Amino acid sequence: MDIAPLLTPRPAPAVLFESAKRYGDKTRFHTPAPVSWTAYAALVRKLAQVLLAHDVAKGEAVAIFAHNSLEWAAAGLAIQSIGSVLVPIYPSSTDAQREYVLEHSDTRLYFDKDGLLSVTGARIATWQEATSAATANDDEFESRFADVSLDDTALMLYTSGTTGQPKGVPLTHRNVSQNAVDWLRCNEPALHDNAIDLLWLPMSHIFGFGELCLGNALGFESHLLAPSEVLAAMPELAPTVFMSVPAYWEKLASQAKLAASPVAELRRLTGGHLRFCLSGGAGLRREVKELFLEMGCLIVEGYGLTECAPTLTLNRPNDYRLDSVGKPLPSVDLRIADDSEIQARGPNIFASYYKDPQATLEAFTQDGWFCTGDLGTFDADGFLRIIGRKKEILVTAGGKNIPPTNIEMQFQDDPFVEHAVVYGDGKKYLVAAIWPNRANIEASLGTTASPQQVRDHLEACVKTVNSGLARFETIKSFAVMDTPLSVESELLTASLKIRRKKIYEQHRVTFENLYSTQGEPRA
Repeated sequence: MDIAPLLTPRPAPAVLFESAKRYGDKTRFHTPAPVSWTAYAALVRKLAQVLLAHDVAKGEAVAIFAHNSLEWAAAGLAIQSIGSVLVPIYPSSTDAQREYVLEHSDTRLYFDKDGLLSVTGARIATWQEATSAATANDDEFESRFADVSLDDTALMLYTSGTTGQPKGVPLTHRNVSQNAVDWLRCNEPALHDNAIDLLWLPMSHIFGFGELCLGNALGFESHLLAPSEVLAAMPELAPTVFMSVPAYWEKLASQAKLAASPVAELRRLTGGHLRFCLSGGAGLRREVKELFLEMGCLIVEGYGLTECAPTLTLNRPNDYRLDSVGKPLPSVDLRIADDSEIQARGPNIFASYYKDPQATLEAFTQDGWFCTGDLGTFDADGFLRIIGRKKEILVTAGGKNIPPTNIEMQFQDDPFVEHAVVYGDGKKYLVAAIWPNRANIEASLGTTASPQQVRDHLEACVKTVNSGLARFETIKSFAVMDTPLSVESELLTASLKIRRKKIYEQHRVTFENLYSTQGEPRA
């Protein structure tokens, strides 16, 4: 695929309008009804005109609080096309979380599942009213669109935050578009024309919004699907592109392994035409990556943060290591600090948190490098490995500093463990809570497996992990947890990272009981 025309950084709406001219009446989306490129671009323009009719100023925040839809995809680009700031809000957010983002971002108007609202609750326009808007202010739209600069703020994302209130992260069109250019350069060997994409990742997350915008640039034909629909739809829709968080890759691999020929079954489950796969949001188990590689499809993984728009490193289609998160992007500089923290600089890095100068001060070194908070190491060939989180250090009673994430990551390749959370700050030794992957355990042990059989199975997993740890890092006891962690319970972030502090608080009795006489030591 010729990506040369896409290697100049441009605002996302400009990329869309150019692609719409190129692809015209070809299908951009299936909703499931087909929607052409021309119709999509026209909808973006109409929604922009609705905003102009309600005096939305350049630089003003406009939020979207809704599940994925054609309207979401159009509203996001409409906001940006007039120089305003897109503020996505996770649709799973509670009322209190939504109100916090609306107030903190100084939002006056926002879109929800029904249309355009005022933050006072007054309905401005339904989607039907908005999409049938007159085009009398076309000249104003053209003027505002022409005035959009790469250095204008494109969107403000709120970090999901494992503790405290989320922080607003303003990203400019330059931040985002330069990162996209780097991404295209790295993945060029695997990109292809006439790509079929299943777009189900929430557009309220930078991963999902990024997939939307990449599709706009690369000419994707995208099926808009709900998370609950996507895996069942894959065999029939036969995508050539699939982007996902690890959980969905793991579900596909788990189902495939139940068959006599896992590779053949995996090919059937995915439709048999995958050419480009991307996993993000968390680490993916190596055995899953190896299974897809046997099928002839590399799952590309990388590393990044919202503040970095978002990608810092990528494995390349022709330069990868399955035990790493790849090498830095062309425009990104990375260094490892004395305490092993990964620090970054480049044109994709944000400038400051919104209305939070203290957090901004703490986020950068004196010489201007962004502090990721993650701990890492480079191998001799320049591949980065993540080894923990700086702020999640447990200090044992013996004075040992232990990053719990480093231990928890050892369970990633175990198909029987969904989540493992290590505990032991101020204690003589470490313990853990383990949330089993019930589907994989049932596939291995059967649906009638007793709790003791499950525990024995997990105990073997813990012993395997312990065998590779220093003595003071080993897990001496563990609890098997019944109720899965979820976003709804606020024990996982919207991007499916654990909320350690809340898990400790909610399950403190369970953790502490592991230090009782009865709890020592099972592992």
